[in-house]
Amino acid sequence: MNIDLEYPLDIDKILRKKKSIKKALLSNKNLVEKNIAILGGSTTSEIKKILELFLLDSGVKPNFYESEYNKYYEDALFGNDVLDKFNPDIVYIHTTNQNIIKYPELNNNVDEISILINNEIERYKSIWSSLSKYNCPIIQNNFDHTINRSLGNLDFYDIHGKTYFINQLNDKFSQEARAIKNLYINDINYLSSYIGLKNWFDKSLWHQAKYALSMGSIPELAFNISKIINSIFGKSEKCLVLDLDNTCWGGVIGDDGLDGISIGLETAIAESYTSFQKYVKELKQRGVILAVCSKNDFQNAKEGFKHPDSVLKFDDFTSFKSNWDPKHQNILDIAKEVNIGVDSLVFIDDNPVERDLVSSQVPSASVPNVGNDVIHFIDHIDRNGYFEPISLLVDDINRNKYYEDNKKRSQEQSIFKSYDDFLVSLEMTAEIKSFSSIYLDRITQLTNKTNQFNLTTKRYTASEINNIATSDEYIKIYGKLTDKYGDNGLIALS
Repeated sequence: MNIDLEYPLDIDKILRKKKSIKKALLSNKNLVEKNIAILGGSTTSEIKKILELFLLDSGVKPNFYESEYNKYYEDALFGNDVLDKFNPDIVYIHTTNQNIIKYPELNNNVDEISILINNEIERYKSIWSSLSKYNCPIIQNNFDHTINRSLGNLDFYDIHGKTYFINQLNDKFSQEARAIKNLYINDINYLSSYIGLKNWFDKSLWHQAKYALSMGSIPELAFNISKIINSIFGKSEKCLVLDLDNTCWGGVIGDDGLDGISIGLETAIAESYTSFQKYVKELKQRGVILAVCSKNDFQNAKEGFKHPDSVLKFDDFTSFKSNWDPKHQNILDIAKEVNIGVDSLVFIDDNPVERDLVSSQVPSASVPNVGNDVIHFIDHIDRNGYFEPISLLVDDINRNKYYEDNKKRSQEQSIFKSYDDFLVSLEMTAEIKSFSSIYLDRITQLTNKTNQFNLTTKRYTASEINNIATSDEYIKIYGKLTDKYGDNGLIALS
């Protein structure tokens, strides 16, 4: 990963040096080409250029179709031979509050305002429906808030307010995204709040060039879009690897003892480590694998998680490497033990020497420059979008249990004289059936695994899998496996 394209983004450098950054990124010989269509409700040329950088950095070489200014609706609804021939892998619809057709007026009643909301939603539903012919994911902005409020704070809860109106539209968008397969929301409502509306929107740039956001906000927008695209193409990371001392808690467990480390709510620094552990726990609960890579005596390291205020416990970690071996070797061992690619690992360590060593020896792992203040750790993980999901499946939530069960299998294997005897002992039961609609999301995930798990090397979007599932041209089957340790879930398809 290019350090200039990581959080915190150097906005000025990205805008000034985009040509040289692009040239360097194009030297990667393993880029995968994808066709990205940008349908804009405002000027998008600079967005396209910056989005290209982030996609190149993640291994995707984008070919772009860019609609003419404010022709997103026409391109989607009325046919476009150039776009048809382009055959996009992803369509991104860049609309903002500037594209809302009609806001409520003060003399409108509740029913009339409901009609206005419905008209806006139906307009976008017709866009999404028309674009479905491309059988590709659609990324749709929700709406940012307007920078000015004629009703002041009343704008938020009076039915005539623009803020109220936009909130209603965004709520409807979230409902549609849950209901429509292949529709993903780029949450510019959050993003503009994070940046601040005053920084997000530039009135002069709007009037002069019809950009619906400031030049300084474009890299943040492009970064956000790229994370959704990476997740769609199965490029999100899977495992968070943590150092311990001054990373999971304050202090050194081997020197300070259990009573001497900082965790809990008694001090500001202890509370900061507690907040970090809570965030990590949330990641684990939705399927991110946790591992430890620490230079420590094993028993001392394990002891740290017995602290009564520790949110994380020893059993939360699928792999626990606490020894005096070089950390880059432990990182490689973790990937092997968990059975995932090294490029699926994110390593967090407060020590810059250890970060540099792992970065140099294991360049495909993500090693953010988190500094040594725990208060910034969450931001680096969160804003870099390492674990960006596009859906939450039961298999995702149960992923850590699958790995825990697999560790038990590996431990038991050593007591058998032959591998065949071990397999018999597992008491395995397989289920082989034709594709079922309830498993299509998981099937899509499997096709986007690394080549180790996808021998065809072909990647499929949810739309393509859905088309295969409903076509008579294919024989399509999936396999589930259960043994005495638990349900492995859906593990194979053909």
